[in-house]
Amino acid sequence: MMTEQHHIVSYRKLTAIWLLLLALTALTVGITRFDLGAYKVWGALGIASLKAGLVIAIFMHMRYEGWLLRGLLLVTLLTLAIFIGFTFFDVLYR
Repeated sequence: MMTEQHHIVSYRKLTAIWLLLLALTALTVGITRFDLGAYKVWGALGIASLKAGLVIAIFMHMRYEGWLLRGLLLVTLLTLAIFIGFTFFDVLYR
């Protein structure tokens, strides 16, 4: 018989993650103020990926899931990245 384990995340930790997400949002807005060329987009995408990882790991409790669900999430995100990459290549070579 399988027993369920409940993972209680403290309000302090959730608040800290939320404040970090707000700071990363401010950093995303701040990065637009500098002339970085194409690195501006890569920086914004990197920050957005970090924010998405925090939301998935902490708020969606993926951190506490088993290897199967994590693996399926990884396959899904890689498939999404491939499709987005194909879209960028299509737009780039028109």
